[in-house]
Amino acid sequence: MPEERQKIIIVCSDAIGETAEAVARATTRQFATEQVKIKRYGNIKHEDEIKAIIAEAAITGGFIAYTLVQPELRDTMREETIRHGVRAVDVMGPMMQAFIDTFNDSPKYKPGLLHEMDDNYYRKIEAIEFAVKYDDGKDARGLLQAQVVLVGVSRTSKTPLSIFLAHKGIKTANYPLTIEVKPPEELFMKSNGLIVGLTMNPERLLKIRTERLKALGLPGRAHYASMERIVKELAFSDEMMNRLRCPVIDVSEKAIEETAGLIMDMLV
Repeated sequence: MPEERQKIIIVCSDAIGETAEAVARATTRQFATEQVKIKRYGNIKHEDEIKAIIAEAAITGGFIAYTLVQPELRDTMREETIRHGVRAVDVMGPMMQAFIDTFNDSPKYKPGLLHEMDDNYYRKIEAIEFAVKYDDGKDARGLLQAQVVLVGVSRTSKTPLSIFLAHKGIKTANYPLTIEVKPPEELFMKSNGLIVGLTMNPERLLKIRTERLKALGLPGRAHYASMERIVKELAFSDEMMNRLRCPVIDVSEKAIEETAGLIMDMLV
């Protein structure tokens, strides 16, 4: 049977290209294939760059996803892709046109506005630094300063979720619930922050912990990854979450983005 040809998606932008790449990656997750390569070209300024990208897509048999706000670059992309028979997806164009048609307004046609160093940018940086500083219960003082505090047993996605929320400008701390360690008093003190418990079904947690140990080169049968230990930890975490009277999210089958969305809805 012939080897499957690698699928190529080229993302390009006259800014960073982060938006188009995020959409492309979200799309690839919906397909059961690992043979997908995403190439990103950012800060495109000239029509010749567009033509070179289209030529590459034509050779590789891939398609293009783009966010171009400069009208001349958009025109070149549309005309040249048609001429070469290359499929191209305008990620931002339909939304911009809907805004123009609905609100009778004109865009600035300035690339990179999403990443301008405005107040939102500095708030995001501050939140990321906060999440790193107060990750994994390093400093209990962060539990009183955080907008969101995540609690749960080991491997319930507390750290990646903290970083994801930080990228949304939300100061997030997290604390691991462990049977052998008494939670700090700060966790139970009244504050303006939202405490959210994260839980997972035992079978799913067992699989994740076993894979984690293998990745570290450790025996997969360690006590940390035993069903007996996991059941005890989850019972302890349930008890703590009941004491905290906090909302609890089962993250067993949820992506980080989905869990973050639920938490952000709680903050509204």
